[in-house]
Amino acid sequence: MPAIQNRYEFVYLFDVTNGNPNGDPDAGNLPRLDPETNKGLVTDVCLKRKIRNFAALSRDGEPRYGIYVQEGSILNEKHRAAYVAVRPDDKEVAKSPKLSPKNDEEEKAVRQFMCDNFFDVRSFGAVMGTKINCGQVRGPVQMSFAQSVEPILPLEISITRMAATTIAEKEKAKGDGEAAAGDERSDNRTMGRKHVVPYGLYRSHGYISASLAGKTGFDEDDLGLLWTALEQMFDHDRSAARGEMAGRKLFLFRHDSALGNAPAHRLFDLVGVKRRFQGEDYDLDGPGTDNLPPARRFADYAVSVDAANVPAGVTLIEKF
Repeated sequence: MPAIQNRYEFVYLFDVTNGNPNGDPDAGNLPRLDPETNKGLVTDVCLKRKIRNFAALSRDGEPRYGIYVQEGSILNEKHRAAYVAVRPDDKEVAKSPKLSPKNDEEEKAVRQFMCDNFFDVRSFGAVMGTKINCGQVRGPVQMSFAQSVEPILPLEISITRMAATTIAEKEKAKGDGEAAAGDERSDNRTMGRKHVVPYGLYRSHGYISASLAGKTGFDEDDLGLLWTALEQMFDHDRSAARGEMAGRKLFLFRHDSALGNAPAHRLFDLVGVKRRFQGEDYDLDGPGTDNLPPARRFADYAVSVDAANVPAGVTLIEKF
């Protein structure tokens, strides 16, 4: 199937309820925040990870839909497979610790092998300049950091584990006098912390380049898988730590040409989000929101798109 011929931009809205959408390990797993605005952040890497996981789940074993960046995988061995395909008669390829293309033609061949066999390389690109060198691929699909539409207030919740890890830990608890008189349950208690966002609606912008798609082979099937992943990926990524997460809205802007028919920022400005309370809508940055109760569900927001002002040569598609 030929690569896509149209440029796309998209606006993706998702929410989290009583969960941590993207903790920062350098800050004790606190949900990521913009320190100047207190708006929540979810990295593009986090979103791409969930897309990869959904692609692996839904297309497991299918040709062209392998996943390059995968938990526990050894990237060099995936690179080696490209050299095995390009140099079928070279016995040294199977065991050599270092491999590099012999010429420009071979460099293009190993890079194309990676694009042809791995969905995420074909979509997002990859830097593969390791000891077994497959070069670098610029992917056609890029996503921005997601940012909450309003400031969030992460909560730190105390949690308790009732079981000891070792006998020594249990004996130490008794020796330290932690057990309450007549309460054997407290012998094994270990205190911990859990960070949650009570509710947050996040917005991310995406871009798909038709010219780069032509170089990697990103086609209509890949495009359909991307849209399906954005709609369903949270349903297959459940975790107590992440609470309830859901894709809420996906607006696509399809250009009639490969180069595009309007600037991306003009298209993004057509999608608006307002606070809704008792049937009234309020601008997020307006004074009318100061006395409103905090949002705790998707229905507390009004999402709209100015379809009448979509530029000529651009088609608006609302996926969900």
